[in-house]
Amino acid sequence: MSDIERTASRTAVLVCQGRAAADGRLAAGRFADAVAVRLLRPPERAPVDEVRAGTPSTGWKARATYEGVRACAEVVVPRTVAIDDAVRSHRTSQLVVLGAGLDSRAWRLPELADTDVWEVDHPASQQDKQERLAEAGTPPVVARSVRFAPVDFATDDLGSALEATGHDASVPTTWLWEGVVPYLTHDEVRATVRAVADRSAPGSALVLNYQGPSVKASAGRLIARVLNSSVTAIEPWRSLWKPQKMAALLAEYGLRVVSDEDLLAIANRLESSMRGRTSLRSGRVAVARRA
Repeated sequence: MSDIERTASRTAVLVCQGRAAADGRLAAGRFADAVAVRLLRPPERAPVDEVRAGTPSTGWKARATYEGVRACAEVVVPRTVAIDDAVRSHRTSQLVVLGAGLDSRAWRLPELADTDVWEVDHPASQQDKQERLAEAGTPPVVARSVRFAPVDFATDDLGSALEATGHDASVPTTWLWEGVVPYLTHDEVRATVRAVADRSAPGSALVLNYQGPSVKASAGRLIARVLNSSVTAIEPWRSLWKPQKMAALLAEYGLRVVSDEDLLAIANRLESSMRGRTSLRSGRVAVARRA
Protein backbone atom coordinates (compact mmCIF):
# COMPACT_ATOMS: atom_id res chain seq x y z
CA MET A 1 0.00 0.00 0.00
CA SER A 2 1.39 3.42 -0.96
CA ASP A 3 1.71 6.39 1.41
CA ILE A 4 -1.21 8.01 -0.41
CA GLU A 5 -3.41 4.96 0.08
CA ARG A 6 -2.52 4.91 3.80
CA THR A 7 -3.51 8.54 4.37
CA ALA A 8 -6.33 9.05 1.85
CA SER A 9 -9.84 8.77 3.29
CA ARG A 10 -11.14 5.20 3.45
CA THR A 11 -14.60 6.54 4.21
CA ALA A 12 -14.57 8.16 0.76
CA VAL A 13 -13.97 4.74 -0.78
CA LEU A 14 -16.80 3.16 1.22
CA VAL A 15 -19.22 5.91 0.15
CA CYS A 16 -18.18 5.39 -3.47
CA GLN A 17 -18.74 1.65 -3.07
CA GLY A 18 -22.20 2.37 -1.65
CA ARG A 19 -23.10 4.55 -4.62
CA ALA A 20 -21.81 1.93 -7.06
CA ALA A 21 -23.77 -0.82 -5.31
CA ALA A 22 -26.97 1.25 -5.40
CA ASP A 23 -26.71 2.39 -9.02
CA GLY A 24 -29.71 1.03 -10.92
CA ARG A 25 -30.94 -0.94 -7.90
CA LEU A 26 -32.25 1.48 -5.28
CA ALA A 27 -34.69 4.37 -5.87
CA ALA A 28 -34.74 3.72 -9.61
CA GLY A 29 -35.53 6.86 -11.54
CA ARG A 30 -34.35 9.11 -8.69
CA PHE A 31 -30.85 7.84 -8.04
CA ALA A 32 -28.12 6.92 -10.52
CA ASP A 33 -24.33 7.06 -10.42
CA ALA A 34 -22.62 5.16 -13.21
CA VAL A 35 -19.36 7.00 -12.55
CA ALA A 36 -18.82 5.60 -9.04
CA VAL A 37 -17.78 2.08 -10.03
CA ARG A 38 -15.17 3.48 -12.41
CA LEU A 39 -13.44 5.25 -9.51
CA LEU A 40 -12.99 1.96 -7.64
CA ARG A 41 -10.03 -0.35 -8.02
CA PRO A 42 -10.62 -4.09 -8.67
CA PRO A 43 -10.41 -5.28 -5.02
CA GLU A 44 -12.83 -2.50 -4.03
CA ARG A 45 -15.29 -3.54 -6.73
CA ALA A 46 -15.53 -7.15 -5.50
CA PRO A 47 -17.85 -6.47 -2.52
CA VAL A 48 -19.87 -4.10 -4.72
CA ASP A 49 -20.49 -6.94 -7.17
CA GLU A 50 -21.48 -9.21 -4.27
CA VAL A 51 -23.98 -6.69 -2.91
CA ARG A 52 -25.49 -6.14 -6.35
CA ALA A 53 -25.84 -9.90 -6.80
CA GLY A 54 -26.97 -10.51 -3.21
CA THR A 55 -24.28 -13.18 -2.75
CA PRO A 56 -21.94 -12.43 0.19
CA SER A 57 -18.64 -14.29 0.51
CA THR A 58 -18.12 -16.66 3.42
CA GLY A 59 -16.02 -15.74 6.43
CA TRP A 60 -16.74 -13.05 9.00
CA LYS A 61 -14.37 -10.44 7.56
CA ALA A 62 -15.77 -10.76 4.06
CA ARG A 63 -19.30 -10.70 5.45
CA ALA A 64 -18.52 -7.58 7.49
CA THR A 65 -17.23 -5.86 4.35
CA TYR A 66 -20.33 -6.93 2.43
CA GLU A 67 -22.68 -5.63 5.12
CA GLY A 68 -20.75 -2.37 5.32
CA VAL A 69 -21.17 -1.72 1.60
CA ARG A 70 -24.82 -2.82 1.65
CA ALA A 71 -25.64 -0.55 4.59
CA CYS A 72 -23.74 2.34 3.05
CA ALA A 73 -25.76 2.02 -0.16
CA GLU A 74 -29.00 2.43 1.83
CA VAL A 75 -27.68 5.62 3.45
CA VAL A 76 -26.11 7.29 0.43
CA VAL A 77 -29.19 6.99 -1.81
CA PRO A 78 -31.53 9.33 0.13
CA ARG A 79 -28.58 11.53 1.06
CA THR A 80 -27.45 11.88 -2.55
CA VAL A 81 -30.95 12.46 -3.89
CA ALA A 82 -31.63 15.20 -1.32
CA ILE A 83 -28.30 16.90 -1.96
CA ASP A 84 -28.60 16.70 -5.75
CA ASP A 85 -32.08 18.22 -5.56
CA ALA A 86 -30.76 21.04 -3.36
CA VAL A 87 -27.86 21.74 -5.71
CA ARG A 88 -30.30 21.95 -8.64
CA SER A 89 -32.63 24.26 -6.69
CA HIS A 90 -29.83 26.57 -5.57
CA ARG A 91 -27.87 26.68 -8.80
CA THR A 92 -25.09 29.28 -8.97
CA SER A 93 -22.08 29.76 -11.21
CA GLN A 94 -19.78 28.45 -8.46
CA LEU A 95 -20.05 25.14 -6.57
CA VAL A 96 -17.55 24.32 -3.84
CA VAL A 97 -17.53 20.71 -2.64
CA LEU A 98 -15.98 20.57 0.82
CA GLY A 99 -14.34 17.25 1.63
CA ALA A 100 -15.06 16.05 -1.91
CA GLY A 101 -13.64 12.55 -1.54
CA LEU A 102 -14.67 10.54 -4.60
CA ASP A 103 -17.61 12.79 -5.41
CA SER A 104 -18.87 12.36 -8.98
CA ARG A 105 -21.24 15.30 -9.45
CA ALA A 106 -18.99 17.27 -11.80
CA TRP A 107 -19.00 14.20 -14.07
CA ARG A 108 -22.68 13.26 -13.88
CA LEU A 109 -24.93 16.29 -13.23
CA PRO A 110 -25.76 18.05 -16.54
CA GLU A 111 -27.23 20.94 -14.52
CA LEU A 112 -23.63 21.97 -13.73
CA ALA A 113 -22.85 22.81 -17.37
CA ASP A 114 -22.64 26.53 -16.52
CA THR A 115 -20.98 26.01 -13.14
CA ASP A 116 -17.33 26.06 -12.09
CA VAL A 117 -16.72 23.36 -9.48
CA TRP A 118 -14.07 23.47 -6.77
CA GLU A 119 -13.23 20.19 -5.06
CA VAL A 120 -11.70 20.80 -1.63
CA ASP A 121 -10.12 17.92 0.26
CA HIS A 122 -7.09 16.69 2.17
CA PRO A 123 -4.05 16.65 -0.16
CA ALA A 124 -3.64 12.87 0.15
CA SER A 125 -7.30 12.18 -0.62
CA GLN A 126 -7.19 14.59 -3.54
CA GLN A 127 -4.10 13.01 -5.03
CA ASP A 128 -5.70 9.58 -4.64
CA LYS A 129 -8.78 10.76 -6.53
CA GLN A 130 -6.77 12.29 -9.35
CA GLU A 131 -4.84 9.04 -9.73
CA ARG A 132 -8.12 7.10 -9.87
CA LEU A 133 -9.50 9.47 -12.50
CA ALA A 134 -6.39 8.94 -14.61
CA GLU A 135 -6.56 5.16 -14.21
CA ALA A 136 -10.28 4.87 -14.90
CA GLY A 137 -10.74 6.96 -17.99
CA THR A 138 -13.91 8.44 -16.51
CA PRO A 139 -16.49 10.24 -18.67
CA PRO A 140 -15.74 13.87 -19.64
CA VAL A 141 -16.47 16.53 -17.05
CA VAL A 142 -20.00 17.88 -17.53
CA ALA A 143 -19.44 20.91 -15.30
CA ARG A 144 -17.96 24.01 -16.90
CA SER A 145 -14.71 23.34 -15.06
CA VAL A 146 -13.28 21.41 -12.10
CA ARG A 147 -10.54 22.88 -9.93
CA PHE A 148 -8.78 21.08 -7.09
CA ALA A 149 -7.96 22.95 -3.87
CA PRO A 150 -5.95 20.84 -1.37
CA VAL A 151 -6.94 21.67 2.21
CA ASP A 152 -6.49 19.97 5.57
CA PHE A 153 -9.53 21.26 7.47
CA ALA A 154 -7.69 20.81 10.78
CA THR A 155 -4.72 23.03 9.92
CA ASP A 156 -5.11 24.92 6.61
CA ASP A 157 -6.91 28.14 5.75
CA LEU A 158 -9.86 27.36 3.48
CA GLY A 159 -10.31 30.92 2.27
CA SER A 160 -6.67 31.24 1.17
CA ALA A 161 -6.82 27.92 -0.70
CA LEU A 162 -9.95 28.97 -2.59
CA GLU A 163 -8.54 32.41 -3.33
CA ALA A 164 -5.43 30.80 -4.80
CA THR A 165 -7.52 28.64 -7.14
CA GLY A 166 -9.68 31.42 -8.50
CA HIS A 167 -12.84 31.34 -6.36
CA ASP A 168 -14.65 34.71 -6.50
CA ALA A 169 -16.07 35.65 -3.09
CA SER A 170 -18.13 38.47 -4.65
CA VAL A 171 -20.23 36.00 -6.67
CA PRO A 172 -22.90 33.72 -5.11
CA THR A 173 -21.62 30.23 -4.35
CA THR A 174 -23.35 26.95 -3.61
CA TRP A 175 -21.40 25.11 -0.94
CA LEU A 176 -21.75 21.35 -0.57
CA TRP A 177 -20.52 19.78 2.67
CA GLU A 178 -21.32 16.06 2.63
CA GLY A 179 -20.00 13.26 4.84
CA VAL A 180 -17.41 15.42 6.60
CA VAL A 181 -18.88 17.14 9.66
CA PRO A 182 -18.92 14.08 11.99
CA TYR A 183 -15.17 13.59 11.45
CA LEU A 184 -14.33 17.13 12.58
CA THR A 185 -14.24 18.57 16.09
CA HIS A 186 -16.75 21.25 17.06
CA ASP A 187 -14.02 23.89 16.74
CA GLU A 188 -13.08 22.66 13.26
CA VAL A 189 -16.73 22.75 12.18
CA ARG A 190 -17.08 26.30 13.48
CA ALA A 191 -13.89 27.42 11.73
CA THR A 192 -15.12 25.96 8.43
CA VAL A 193 -18.54 27.62 8.75
CA ARG A 194 -16.79 30.92 9.41
CA ALA A 195 -14.62 30.49 6.32
CA VAL A 196 -17.66 29.60 4.20
CA ALA A 197 -19.58 32.64 5.45
CA ASP A 198 -16.63 34.94 4.77
CA ARG A 199 -16.66 33.90 1.09
CA SER A 200 -20.44 33.76 0.64
CA ALA A 201 -21.93 36.64 -1.32
CA PRO A 202 -25.67 37.32 -0.90
CA GLY A 203 -27.61 34.57 -2.66
CA SER A 204 -25.15 31.86 -1.65
CA ALA A 205 -26.36 28.58 -0.16
CA LEU A 206 -24.82 25.88 2.01
CA VAL A 207 -26.05 22.30 1.52
CA LEU A 208 -24.95 20.48 4.64
CA ASN A 209 -24.97 16.81 5.65
CA TYR A 210 -24.35 16.11 9.32
CA GLN A 211 -25.03 13.50 11.98
CA GLY A 212 -27.38 13.89 14.91
CA PRO A 213 -26.79 12.19 18.26
CA SER A 214 -27.80 8.51 18.31
CA VAL A 215 -26.93 6.05 21.07
CA LYS A 216 -27.46 3.05 18.77
CA ALA A 217 -25.44 4.45 15.89
CA SER A 218 -22.57 5.51 18.16
CA ALA A 219 -22.57 2.11 19.90
CA GLY A 220 -22.42 0.32 16.56
CA ARG A 221 -19.44 2.37 15.45
CA LEU A 222 -17.71 1.75 18.79
CA ILE A 223 -18.14 -2.02 18.41
CA ALA A 224 -16.77 -1.83 14.88
CA ARG A 225 -13.74 0.06 16.15
CA VAL A 226 -13.11 -2.50 18.89
CA LEU A 227 -13.32 -5.31 16.33
CA ASN A 228 -11.24 -3.27 13.87
CA SER A 229 -13.74 -4.44 11.26
CA SER A 230 -14.37 -1.24 9.31
CA VAL A 231 -13.09 2.20 8.40
CA THR A 232 -14.53 3.47 11.69
CA ALA A 233 -11.49 1.94 13.39
CA ILE A 234 -9.26 4.65 11.91
CA GLU A 235 -11.78 7.40 11.06
CA PRO A 236 -13.99 7.92 14.15
CA TRP A 237 -16.77 10.47 14.57
CA ARG A 238 -15.67 13.60 16.51
CA SER A 239 -18.82 15.75 16.60
CA LEU A 240 -22.57 15.16 16.53
CA TRP A 241 -25.11 17.98 16.25
CA LYS A 242 -28.75 18.48 17.15
CA PRO A 243 -30.64 20.46 14.49
CA GLN A 244 -31.19 23.39 16.86
CA LYS A 245 -27.47 23.62 17.65
CA MET A 246 -26.50 23.44 13.99
CA ALA A 247 -29.05 26.10 13.05
CA ALA A 248 -27.76 28.36 15.84
CA LEU A 249 -24.16 27.95 14.68
CA LEU A 250 -25.03 28.78 11.08
CA ALA A 251 -27.13 31.77 12.16
CA GLU A 252 -24.13 33.22 14.01
CA TYR A 253 -22.46 33.62 10.63
CA GLY A 254 -25.44 34.91 8.68
CA LEU A 255 -26.63 31.59 7.24
CA ARG A 256 -30.35 30.94 7.74
CA VAL A 257 -31.56 27.33 7.66
CA VAL A 258 -34.47 26.95 5.21
CA SER A 259 -34.79 23.16 5.46
CA ASP A 260 -33.42 20.35 7.62
CA GLU A 261 -34.59 16.76 7.27
CA ASP A 262 -33.48 13.33 8.40
CA LEU A 263 -32.56 10.68 5.84
CA LEU A 264 -35.30 8.29 6.98
CA ALA A 265 -38.02 10.76 5.94
CA ILE A 266 -36.32 11.21 2.57
CA ALA A 267 -35.97 7.43 2.10
CA ASN A 268 -39.64 6.92 2.93
CA ARG A 269 -40.62 9.40 0.21
CA LEU A 270 -38.41 7.53 -2.24
CA GLU A 271 -39.99 4.24 -1.17
CA SER A 272 -36.44 2.95 -0.92
CA SER A 273 -36.01 -0.42 0.78
CA MET A 274 -33.78 -0.15 3.83
CA ARG A 275 -32.83 -1.97 6.99
CA GLY A 276 -30.66 0.57 8.81
CA ARG A 277 -33.40 2.83 10.11
CA THR A 278 -31.19 4.06 12.97
CA SER A 279 -28.47 5.35 10.65
CA LEU A 280 -31.06 6.97 8.41
CA ARG A 281 -32.85 8.64 11.30
CA SER A 282 -29.65 10.21 12.68
CA GLY A 283 -28.25 11.38 9.34
CA ARG A 284 -29.51 14.79 8.18
CA VAL A 285 -29.39 17.13 5.19
CA ALA A 286 -29.89 20.85 5.79
CA VAL A 287 -29.91 23.84 3.46
CA ALA A 288 -28.99 27.33 4.66
CA ARG A 289 -29.02 30.56 2.67
CA ARG A 290 -27.10 33.81 2.84
CA ALA A 291 -29.53 36.71 2.55
